[in-house]
Amino acid sequence: MGFGRNMQQILVTGGAGFIGSHTAIALASSGYKPIIFDNFSNANPKVLGRMAQVAGHAFEFVEGDVRNTSLVRQTLRAHDIAAVMHFAGAKAVGESVQLPLAYYSNNVWGAVSLLQAMEAEGVMSLVFSSSATVYGDPATVPIAEDAPRSATNPYGRSKLIIEEMLADLPVANPAWRLARLRYFNPIGAHESGLLGEDPRGTPNNVMPFITQVAGGKRPHLNVFGNDYPTPDGTGVRDYIHVCDLAEGHVAALRKLERGPGMISVNLGTGNGVSVLQLADALEAASGKVVPRRFTPRRPGDIAVCYADPTLAKQLLGWQATRGLKQMCADAWRWQANNPDGYDS
Repeated sequence: MGFGRNMQQILVTGGAGFIGSHTAIALASSGYKPIIFDNFSNANPKVLGRMAQVAGHAFEFVEGDVRNTSLVRQTLRAHDIAAVMHFAGAKAVGESVQLPLAYYSNNVWGAVSLLQAMEAEGVMSLVFSSSATVYGDPATVPIAEDAPRSATNPYGRSKLIIEEMLADLPVANPAWRLARLRYFNPIGAHESGLLGEDPRGTPNNVMPFITQVAGGKRPHLNVFGNDYPTPDGTGVRDYIHVCDLAEGHVAALRKLERGPGMISVNLGTGNGVSVLQLADALEAASGKVVPRRFTPRRPGDIAVCYADPTLAKQLLGWQATRGLKQMCADAWRWQANNPDGYDS
Protein backbone atom coordinates (compact mmCIF):
# COMPACT_ATOMS: atom_id res chain seq x y z
CA MET A 1 0.00 0.00 0.00
CA GLY A 2 2.87 2.35 0.80
CA PHE A 3 2.84 5.91 2.11
CA GLY A 4 1.44 7.54 -1.02
CA ARG A 5 4.58 9.61 -1.66
CA ASN A 6 8.31 9.03 -2.14
CA MET A 7 8.70 6.12 0.26
CA GLN A 8 12.46 6.38 0.38
CA GLN A 9 12.89 9.66 2.26
CA ILE A 10 12.77 9.18 6.04
CA LEU A 11 13.42 12.01 8.49
CA VAL A 12 15.49 10.76 11.44
CA THR A 13 15.29 13.22 14.34
CA GLY A 14 18.18 12.80 16.74
CA GLY A 15 19.83 10.95 13.88
CA ALA A 16 23.38 11.79 15.03
CA GLY A 17 22.81 10.13 18.41
CA PHE A 18 23.68 6.59 19.48
CA ILE A 19 20.49 4.84 18.38
CA GLY A 20 19.60 7.30 15.62
CA SER A 21 22.94 6.92 13.83
CA HIS A 22 22.79 3.11 13.88
CA THR A 23 19.18 3.20 12.65
CA ALA A 24 20.09 5.55 9.80
CA ILE A 25 22.69 2.99 8.69
CA ALA A 26 20.07 0.21 8.86
CA LEU A 27 17.62 2.35 6.85
CA ALA A 28 20.23 3.09 4.19
CA SER A 29 21.16 -0.57 3.85
CA SER A 30 17.45 -1.41 3.48
CA GLY A 31 16.97 0.92 0.50
CA TYR A 32 15.64 4.02 2.29
CA LYS A 33 17.13 7.51 2.21
CA PRO A 34 17.47 8.83 5.76
CA ILE A 35 17.65 12.61 6.27
CA ILE A 36 19.44 13.36 9.56
CA PHE A 37 17.97 16.08 11.80
CA ASP A 38 19.89 16.91 15.00
CA ASN A 39 20.91 19.88 17.14
CA PHE A 40 24.01 18.14 18.60
CA SER A 41 22.83 18.76 22.16
CA ASN A 42 23.83 15.18 22.95
CA ALA A 43 25.75 14.12 19.85
CA ASN A 44 29.08 14.81 18.17
CA PRO A 45 29.09 16.37 14.66
CA LYS A 46 31.96 14.01 13.75
CA VAL A 47 29.49 11.11 13.76
CA LEU A 48 28.29 12.22 10.31
CA GLY A 49 31.70 11.49 8.78
CA ARG A 50 31.80 8.08 10.47
CA MET A 51 28.31 7.26 9.19
CA ALA A 52 29.45 8.14 5.69
CA GLN A 53 32.43 5.77 6.10
CA VAL A 54 30.18 2.93 7.18
CA ALA A 55 27.52 3.50 4.50
CA GLY A 56 29.90 4.42 1.69
CA HIS A 57 28.09 7.71 1.06
CA ALA A 58 27.31 10.97 2.86
CA PHE A 59 23.95 11.56 4.53
CA GLU A 60 21.86 14.66 4.02
CA PHE A 61 21.79 16.62 7.25
CA VAL A 62 19.72 19.44 8.74
CA GLU A 63 20.89 21.08 11.97
CA GLY A 64 17.96 22.02 14.14
CA ASP A 65 15.78 21.47 17.19
CA VAL A 66 12.45 19.65 16.84
CA ARG A 67 10.86 22.40 18.95
CA ASN A 68 11.41 24.72 15.96
CA THR A 69 8.13 23.77 14.27
CA SER A 70 8.62 25.95 11.20
CA LEU A 71 12.06 24.45 10.52
CA VAL A 72 10.65 20.93 10.86
CA ARG A 73 7.85 21.82 8.42
CA GLN A 74 10.34 23.29 5.98
CA THR A 75 12.50 20.15 6.23
CA LEU A 76 9.57 17.78 5.66
CA ARG A 77 8.55 19.75 2.60
CA ALA A 78 12.01 20.31 1.12
CA HIS A 79 12.96 16.63 1.32
CA ASP A 80 9.55 15.18 0.39
CA ILE A 81 9.60 13.15 3.62
CA ALA A 82 7.38 10.04 3.69
CA ALA A 83 7.79 9.07 7.36
CA VAL A 84 9.59 10.19 10.50
CA MET A 85 11.65 8.24 13.02
CA HIS A 86 11.72 10.27 16.22
CA PHE A 87 14.77 9.74 18.45
CA ALA A 88 15.41 13.36 19.51
CA GLY A 89 15.03 13.69 23.25
CA ALA A 90 16.82 13.60 26.59
CA LYS A 91 17.16 10.12 28.06
CA ALA A 92 18.82 9.85 31.49
CA VAL A 93 16.65 8.71 34.40
CA GLY A 94 18.81 10.30 37.13
CA GLU A 95 19.17 13.59 35.28
CA SER A 96 15.42 13.74 34.70
CA VAL A 97 14.83 13.61 38.47
CA GLN A 98 17.14 16.64 38.82
CA LEU A 99 15.88 18.52 35.74
CA PRO A 100 12.22 17.61 35.18
CA LEU A 101 11.29 20.78 33.28
CA ALA A 102 14.13 20.29 30.81
CA TYR A 103 12.82 16.77 30.14
CA TYR A 104 9.24 17.90 29.62
CA SER A 105 10.40 20.71 27.32
CA ASN A 106 12.76 18.53 25.28
CA ASN A 107 10.69 15.39 25.10
CA VAL A 108 7.03 16.39 25.38
CA TRP A 109 7.09 19.79 23.71
CA GLY A 110 9.54 18.43 21.14
CA ALA A 111 7.05 15.69 20.21
CA VAL A 112 4.10 18.14 20.07
CA SER A 113 6.06 20.43 17.76
CA LEU A 114 7.12 17.56 15.51
CA LEU A 115 3.58 16.16 15.26
CA GLN A 116 2.15 19.61 14.51
CA ALA A 117 4.66 20.01 11.69
CA MET A 118 3.91 16.52 10.35
CA GLU A 119 0.16 17.08 10.40
CA ALA A 120 0.50 20.45 8.67
CA GLU A 121 2.60 18.88 5.90
CA GLY A 122 0.50 15.74 5.54
CA VAL A 123 3.27 13.40 6.76
CA MET A 124 1.21 10.91 8.76
CA SER A 125 3.70 8.13 9.54
CA LEU A 126 5.83 8.07 12.70
CA VAL A 127 8.04 5.51 14.39
CA PHE A 128 8.46 6.74 17.97
CA SER A 129 11.37 5.94 20.25
CA SER A 130 9.58 5.01 23.47
CA SER A 131 10.98 3.09 26.41
CA ALA A 132 10.38 0.21 28.79
CA THR A 133 10.31 2.87 31.52
CA VAL A 134 6.61 3.33 30.61
CA TYR A 135 5.98 0.08 32.48
CA GLY A 136 7.16 1.70 35.72
CA ASP A 137 8.11 -0.86 38.35
CA PRO A 138 6.56 -3.93 36.71
CA ALA A 139 4.40 -6.26 38.80
CA THR A 140 5.58 -9.27 36.78
CA VAL A 141 8.28 -10.11 34.24
CA PRO A 142 8.69 -10.74 31.38
CA ILE A 143 6.73 -7.64 30.40
CA ALA A 144 4.18 -7.86 27.59
CA GLU A 145 2.77 -4.84 25.75
CA ASP A 146 -0.55 -5.00 27.60
CA ALA A 147 1.12 -4.67 31.02
CA PRO A 148 -0.03 -1.71 33.15
CA ARG A 149 1.89 1.47 32.40
CA SER A 150 3.12 4.02 34.90
CA ALA A 151 6.25 6.05 35.57
CA THR A 152 8.77 6.18 38.39
CA ASN A 153 10.68 9.23 37.11
CA PRO A 154 10.20 12.31 34.85
CA TYR A 155 12.00 10.65 31.92
CA GLY A 156 9.56 7.73 31.98
CA ARG A 157 6.64 10.10 32.50
CA SER A 158 7.65 12.14 29.44
CA LYS A 159 7.58 8.96 27.32
CA LEU A 160 4.23 7.96 28.81
CA ILE A 161 2.71 11.36 28.03
CA ILE A 162 3.89 11.12 24.41
CA GLU A 163 2.50 7.58 24.11
CA GLU A 164 -0.91 8.82 25.31
CA MET A 165 -0.72 11.75 22.91
CA LEU A 166 -0.03 9.39 20.00
CA ALA A 167 -3.00 7.22 20.98
CA ASP A 168 -5.29 10.26 20.60
CA LEU A 169 -4.19 11.03 17.03
CA PRO A 170 -5.84 8.16 15.07
CA VAL A 171 -9.13 8.89 16.89
CA ALA A 172 -9.09 12.38 15.42
CA ASN A 173 -7.65 11.36 12.05
CA PRO A 174 -7.63 7.67 10.99
CA ALA A 175 -4.94 8.38 8.38
CA TRP A 176 -2.20 8.32 11.05
CA ARG A 177 0.28 5.41 10.99
CA LEU A 178 2.08 5.18 14.32
CA ALA A 179 4.52 2.78 15.94
CA ARG A 180 5.38 3.10 19.64
CA LEU A 181 8.57 1.08 20.10
CA ARG A 182 9.36 0.38 23.73
CA TYR A 183 13.10 -0.19 24.02
CA PHE A 184 14.73 -2.12 26.75
CA ASN A 185 18.49 -1.41 27.23
CA PRO A 186 20.46 -0.77 24.03
CA ILE A 187 24.20 -1.53 24.20
CA GLY A 188 26.93 -2.64 21.80
CA ALA A 189 28.19 -0.78 18.75
CA HIS A 190 28.47 -1.15 14.98
CA GLU A 191 30.68 -4.12 14.12
CA SER A 192 32.98 -1.84 12.08
CA GLY A 193 34.11 -0.14 15.30
CA LEU A 194 33.35 3.22 13.64
CA LEU A 195 30.04 3.94 15.38
CA GLY A 196 29.19 3.57 19.06
CA GLU A 197 27.96 5.22 22.22
CA ASP A 198 29.82 8.46 22.94
CA PRO A 199 28.45 9.94 26.18
CA ARG A 200 29.42 13.43 27.29
CA GLY A 201 31.12 13.55 30.67
CA THR A 202 30.19 10.77 33.07
CA PRO A 203 28.11 8.12 31.27
CA ASN A 204 24.53 7.73 32.47
CA ASN A 205 24.29 4.25 30.95
CA VAL A 206 26.08 1.27 32.44
CA MET A 207 27.81 -0.18 29.38
CA PRO A 208 29.90 2.84 28.36
CA PHE A 209 30.84 3.21 32.02
CA ILE A 210 32.01 -0.42 32.13
CA THR A 211 33.99 -0.11 28.89
CA GLN A 212 35.65 3.09 30.13
CA VAL A 213 36.70 1.28 33.31
CA ALA A 214 38.08 -1.60 31.23
CA GLY A 215 39.90 0.93 29.05
CA GLY A 216 41.52 2.57 32.08
CA LYS A 217 39.61 5.85 31.80
CA ARG A 218 37.80 5.31 35.12
CA PRO A 219 39.06 3.57 38.27
CA HIS A 220 36.04 1.38 38.99
CA LEU A 221 32.41 0.66 38.14
CA ASN A 222 29.86 2.17 40.51
CA VAL A 223 27.15 -0.43 41.04
CA PHE A 224 24.04 1.39 42.25
CA GLY A 225 22.52 -0.93 44.82
CA ASN A 226 23.38 -4.52 45.71
CA ASP A 227 20.32 -5.20 47.84
CA TYR A 228 17.69 -5.65 45.13
CA PRO A 229 15.57 -8.86 45.22
CA THR A 230 17.62 -10.39 42.37
CA PRO A 231 20.01 -13.38 42.27
CA ASP A 232 23.12 -11.26 42.96
CA GLY A 233 21.42 -8.20 44.47
CA THR A 234 22.11 -5.93 41.46
CA GLY A 235 19.58 -4.59 38.97
CA VAL A 236 18.51 -6.92 36.15
CA ARG A 237 17.83 -5.53 32.67
CA ASP A 238 17.16 -6.70 29.14
CA TYR A 239 20.23 -5.62 27.14
CA ILE A 240 19.71 -5.48 23.39
CA HIS A 241 22.31 -4.90 20.67
CA VAL A 242 21.87 -1.46 19.12
CA CYS A 243 22.00 -2.98 15.61
CA ASP A 244 19.17 -5.38 16.47
CA LEU A 245 17.24 -2.38 17.78
CA ALA A 246 17.93 -0.46 14.56
CA GLU A 247 16.65 -3.38 12.46
CA GLY A 248 13.50 -3.40 14.62
CA HIS A 249 12.80 0.17 13.50
CA VAL A 250 13.09 -0.78 9.84
CA ALA A 251 10.69 -3.68 10.47
CA ALA A 252 8.23 -1.28 12.15
CA LEU A 253 8.46 1.14 9.21
CA ARG A 254 7.69 -1.71 6.80
CA LYS A 255 4.66 -2.61 8.94
CA LEU A 256 3.38 0.99 8.78
CA GLU A 257 3.70 0.95 4.99
CA ARG A 258 0.98 -1.71 4.91
CA GLY A 259 -1.73 0.54 6.32
CA PRO A 260 -2.91 3.05 8.94
CA GLY A 261 -3.33 2.47 12.66
CA MET A 262 -1.13 2.37 15.75
CA ILE A 263 1.07 -0.44 17.02
CA SER A 264 2.92 -0.71 20.34
CA VAL A 265 5.82 -3.15 20.41
CA ASN A 266 8.57 -4.14 22.85
CA LEU A 267 12.06 -4.32 21.39
CA GLY A 268 14.10 -6.55 23.70
CA THR A 269 15.66 -10.00 23.87
CA GLY A 270 13.54 -11.48 26.64
CA ASN A 271 16.66 -12.25 28.72
CA GLY A 272 17.43 -10.60 32.04
CA VAL A 273 21.10 -9.82 32.80
CA SER A 274 22.36 -8.31 36.05
CA VAL A 275 24.88 -5.48 36.30
CA LEU A 276 27.51 -7.89 37.67
CA GLN A 277 26.84 -10.40 34.87
CA LEU A 278 27.25 -7.60 32.33
CA ALA A 279 30.56 -6.55 33.88
CA ASP A 280 31.74 -10.18 33.87
CA ALA A 281 30.81 -10.54 30.18
CA LEU A 282 32.72 -7.37 29.27
CA GLU A 283 35.74 -8.64 31.19
CA ALA A 284 35.61 -11.84 29.14
CA ALA A 285 35.29 -9.92 25.85
CA SER A 286 38.07 -7.44 26.63
CA GLY A 287 40.50 -9.49 28.71
CA LYS A 288 40.54 -6.52 31.11
CA VAL A 289 39.56 -6.28 34.77
CA VAL A 290 36.53 -4.19 35.73
CA PRO A 291 36.80 -3.34 39.46
CA ARG A 292 33.39 -2.75 41.08
CA ARG A 293 32.30 -0.58 43.99
CA PHE A 294 28.83 -0.78 45.49
CA THR A 295 27.03 2.50 46.12
CA PRO A 296 23.45 3.33 47.21
CA ARG A 297 20.53 2.83 44.85
CA ARG A 298 19.67 5.69 42.49
CA PRO A 299 16.27 7.40 42.78
CA GLY A 300 13.84 6.11 40.16
CA ASP A 301 15.65 2.80 39.51
CA ILE A 302 13.81 -0.52 39.71
CA ALA A 303 14.96 -4.09 40.43
CA VAL A 304 14.05 -6.17 37.36
CA CYS A 305 12.92 -5.29 33.85
CA TYR A 306 12.97 -7.53 30.80
CA ALA A 307 10.74 -7.98 27.78
CA ASP A 308 8.33 -10.51 26.46
CA PRO A 309 9.39 -10.07 22.80
CA THR A 310 6.69 -12.37 21.33
CA LEU A 311 4.61 -9.63 19.70
CA ALA A 312 7.58 -8.15 17.80
CA LYS A 313 8.12 -11.51 16.11
CA GLN A 314 4.42 -11.98 15.32
CA LEU A 315 3.68 -8.42 14.19
CA LEU A 316 6.98 -7.27 12.67
CA GLY A 317 8.73 -10.54 11.83
CA TRP A 318 11.61 -9.26 13.95
CA GLN A 319 13.64 -10.74 16.77
CA ALA A 320 16.99 -9.95 18.33
CA THR A 321 19.75 -12.17 16.91
CA ARG A 322 22.90 -10.86 18.64
CA GLY A 323 23.72 -12.28 22.07
CA LEU A 324 25.46 -10.80 25.10
CA LYS A 325 28.86 -12.02 23.93
CA GLN A 326 28.57 -10.07 20.66
CA MET A 327 27.16 -7.00 22.42
CA CYS A 328 30.23 -6.93 24.67
CA ALA A 329 32.71 -7.69 21.86
CA ASP A 330 31.31 -4.86 19.72
CA ALA A 331 31.15 -2.42 22.65
CA TRP A 332 34.75 -3.19 23.54
CA ARG A 333 35.96 -2.82 19.93
CA TRP A 334 34.37 0.63 19.83
CA GLN A 335 35.96 1.63 23.15
CA ALA A 336 39.40 0.25 22.23
CA ASN A 337 39.39 1.96 18.81
CA ASN A 338 37.89 5.21 20.13
CA PRO A 339 39.08 5.80 23.71
CA ASP A 340 37.85 9.42 23.49
CA GLY A 341 34.74 8.65 21.46
CA TYR A 342 34.33 10.51 18.17
CA ASP A 343 37.10 12.92 19.17
CA SER A 344 39.66 10.08 19.16
